[in-house]
Amino acid sequence: MANYAIGDLQGCFDEFQALLQQVDFNPSKDHLYLVGDIVARGPNSLACLEYLYQNQDSITVTLGNHDLHLIACYLLHKPINPKDKLHEVFASAALPAYIDLLLKQPLALWLEHENVFMSHAGLNPDWSINKALEHAQFAQKCYQGDQATVFFQRMYDQHPTLWHEQLTDYEQFRYIINYFTRMRYLTVDGQLDLKCKGAIADSNTIIPWFSHPRFEDFKKHIVFGHWAALEGKTNHTNIHALDTGCVWGGAMTLMELNNKQCFSVISRHSN
Repeated sequence: MANYAIGDLQGCFDEFQALLQQVDFNPSKDHLYLVGDIVARGPNSLACLEYLYQNQDSITVTLGNHDLHLIACYLLHKPINPKDKLHEVFASAALPAYIDLLLKQPLALWLEHENVFMSHAGLNPDWSINKALEHAQFAQKCYQGDQATVFFQRMYDQHPTLWHEQLTDYEQFRYIINYFTRMRYLTVDGQLDLKCKGAIADSNTIIPWFSHPRFEDFKKHIVFGHWAALEGKTNHTNIHALDTGCVWGGAMTLMELNNKQCFSVISRHSN
């Protein structure tokens, strides 16, 4: 039995299958963790969703921004972005079942045996592991509850600058979602910067979230995706960036979670 994690699929089904074959993944005994962004921008999001659905007992997803956007478009009847290449997904009769399955997935996980915290975008330096899981469970109750449609509608409102207990449930939901699924850079005073998305560069105003002093002596492992421009490099031996840009012509990366060994396959297409 083995536990694996894979970075953002984003509809790159062929590379996904090649990675599973490379490690001889067996859904009857192994478990696969997908760090989010199953869909969008790649050539075959529908096949990725179908594989997830068919093997749901052996796969867990920490939802990413593209997954949440897919759910929001479905629930709110929003038009889909042609760049996301989701027309086949929305034409599928199985879409309601795929949406139901995605809604059951968490935002964050703590895997005690592997000493791994996992989410799509990483860990807010202000949060302990326990606090992060508490926030994730709050947001999960929001998107799984009777008012889920309203929470998804409010997900696109302006990001709250600071966390405080007087924030409404909608604001808390949005704050939590943004840190778990959209975080890349923080300002020097620790606030989320949602404008810069590129590779790491010298700056006096923003830093990568994992460069926060809190992580200098961090003893646990963090596994995340979302930030393809990193090309898998964080300069931390225990902070693992698994989105290596397959959908952009890079590679798809898998990690065996017990020994932290990585495997990769090169993208078979150019976006």
